[in-house]
Amino acid sequence: MQLVTEPYLTQVNRWPKTGRHILAQYDDQLIVVYQAYRPAIGNFAAKHGYFGSEFSFDRMSWIETNFLWMMYCSGWGTETGQEVVLAIWIKRLAFDEILAKAVHSSYVPELYPDKSVWQRELKQSQIRLQWDPDHHPSGVKLERRAIQLGLRGQFLAAYARDWIANIEDILDFV
Repeated sequence: MQLVTEPYLTQVNRWPKTGRHILAQYDDQLIVVYQAYRPAIGNFAAKHGYFGSEFSFDRMSWIETNFLWMMYCSGWGTETGQEVVLAIWIKRLAFDEILAKAVHSSYVPELYPDKSVWQRELKQSQIRLQWDPDHHPSGVKLERRAIQLGLRGQFLAAYARDWIANIEDILDFV
């Protein structure tokens, strides 16, 4: 496995307890995001290094940088349709572009002049940003928030084919 791992009890002491944070494995070139899929999609992606076959380009696809959030969402790879857990290394410049163009799923008065502007931007956006409760390995919600990014349209197509440097099925580790 190519992921760099460290015991949870070692890492958690360095992490902020509250607030919105992007917890991720990254360097100047790449960042790891996580997704979980049914075998037909996940196995194809892990084998070929891109998304194709039964992957749908007609819907929004969500990526997470936070391993524990992905484990919570996928039931540690046991939820139906999420049996293949993938670590996906994408280009850091692409991730930065995703963040720059993301529109929050919920209205944030500090970021948008008024609610109608936010609604218009949200409707037109191909990238959604959500801050959801992070989770302890046991599944308990934490005060810290984890980022999720939803991609569709041209951004989903670029992510699925052009921005990926590596895909690894990490279910055995999970």
